[in-house]
Amino acid sequence: MRIVVKVGTSTLAHPTGRLNIQRVEMLVKVLSDLKNAGHEMVLVSSGAIGMGVGKLMLPGKPTDMPTKQAAAAVGQCELMYTYDKLFTEYNHTVAQILLTGEDIEDEKRRHNCENTLRRLIELGALPIINENDTVATEQIEIGDNDTLAAIVGRSVEADLIILLTDIDGLFTADPHKDPNGKLIPKVEEITPEIMQLAGGAGTRQGTGGMTTKLLAAQIATTAGCDMIIANGKKPEILYKIIDGEAVGTRFVGKR
Repeated sequence: MRIVVKVGTSTLAHPTGRLNIQRVEMLVKVLSDLKNAGHEMVLVSSGAIGMGVGKLMLPGKPTDMPTKQAAAAVGQCELMYTYDKLFTEYNHTVAQILLTGEDIEDEKRRHNCENTLRRLIELGALPIINENDTVATEQIEIGDNDTLAAIVGRSVEADLIILLTDIDGLFTADPHKDPNGKLIPKVEEITPEIMQLAGGAGTRQGTGGMTTKLLAAQIATTAGCDMIIANGKKPEILYKIIDGEAVGTRFVGKR
């Protein structure tokens, strides 16, 4: 299988913005093991701004663009250094790709990007993709890595896209606020009623929320790719997903 895994800031970092070392080490171990088993893995990783906030010891996520971009510049170095170090321990080579909206919207640039991604996969490398937050502005930003993961999945014709987040999946009501909310295990069609179940941004450090995940699911399923939202607290959950167990919420691709 060709699998795109997206991890959010809430999965990678503590609320302080500092790296959750134990979780990241387990994530890398599981991804390496799945790659050893013959699966083609692509990682879409958030966390640059959050880690930059922690390393620069800022009081919280910045609201102005220059500070956001400065935090991203610092955090992206830390993020890739960590991934490179950990994946090398399992004899896997990683490749960094940073994208903006222009790389997706411009036909020539999108084609070049797709060619690079496919060639990296053919060469056995593990692409690690993030939005280029250091240079992206409102005019050229993709906006969130849920959307980016769906676009990447479509570009590489992935068999499955997995969004690892801080919630078990799509619920009938926000489980953080309503204990009576029930997990929806499978979504065959993204209706207006399904879209109404989404709330706002998920965490203080992150940019996404359920709305961005549902919009990503629309992109993925329209391209014929299944997408799963699952809790990334224990990255070992990827084994269950690959084994076909019912985990999180699965959005069924149109075929």
